[in-house]
Amino acid sequence: MSVFKEYAQYYDLLYRDKDNAAEIAYVDRLIKKYGQGTETVLDLGCGTGRHAFGLAGKGYRVMGIDCSAGMLAAAQEKLQGKNCPKPGPEFRRGDIRKIRLGRKFDAAVSLFHVMSYQVTNEDLQRSFETASRHLKKSGVFIFDGWYGPAVLTHPPEPREKNVTDCRVKIRRSASSIMHPDENLVDVQYRLAVCGRKTICETHRLRYLFQPEIAGFLEAAGFRLLASEEWLTGRKLSFDTWSACWIAEKK
Repeated sequence: MSVFKEYAQYYDLLYRDKDNAAEIAYVDRLIKKYGQGTETVLDLGCGTGRHAFGLAGKGYRVMGIDCSAGMLAAAQEKLQGKNCPKPGPEFRRGDIRKIRLGRKFDAAVSLFHVMSYQVTNEDLQRSFETASRHLKKSGVFIFDGWYGPAVLTHPPEPREKNVTDCRVKIRRSASSIMHPDENLVDVQYRLAVCGRKTICETHRLRYLFQPEIAGFLEAAGFRLLASEEWLTGRKLSFDTWSACWIAEKK
């Protein structure tokens, strides 16, 4: 399985329609509500730094971690941009299941379904332990993921997306294979880059349930404070594909 390799160079273009400002404002509100006094933030699975730069713009000192060299190259390039906040985020390559920085942060975030990419119990537990080890006592951990009841109620359907800019035109198709006995979905992406090449990647994601999240968090030294629908703050339901969980380091 190949994830975020060639795909990485087109990532920001493919997701430029996401309301990044609204997402940053939402996460900032959660940090202020549950982690008052937060100054430093660890971004686990930071990708191209979309959230890291936004949080830095809110005044937080941010460290971003990602395992994809391509994603981090895009993040590092943004540090040279005229709109980069001062100070800008720091970035480091590493596996969020294993990395140990020797530093403590006031808060940790893991956004845009990074935790759903942790497909085994061991992957998920070790990722939570990484967050826990890097948080000060009472530090807040905010993360999102695919919510199981909604995924099973409204299974993923084939989708197509067309994006273009001054350099390139892309048609992305996505189809999914569900593995209900493992709580997994294989999302098969096909990117047709006009006049250049075709990229195929399979992204395996895990859909998550409230009781298992509570259990994994407890084992990693957290207490679950709240859960809600991502961005809206509504109660989780059979229509909530994207859930947000907020936990506190004990």
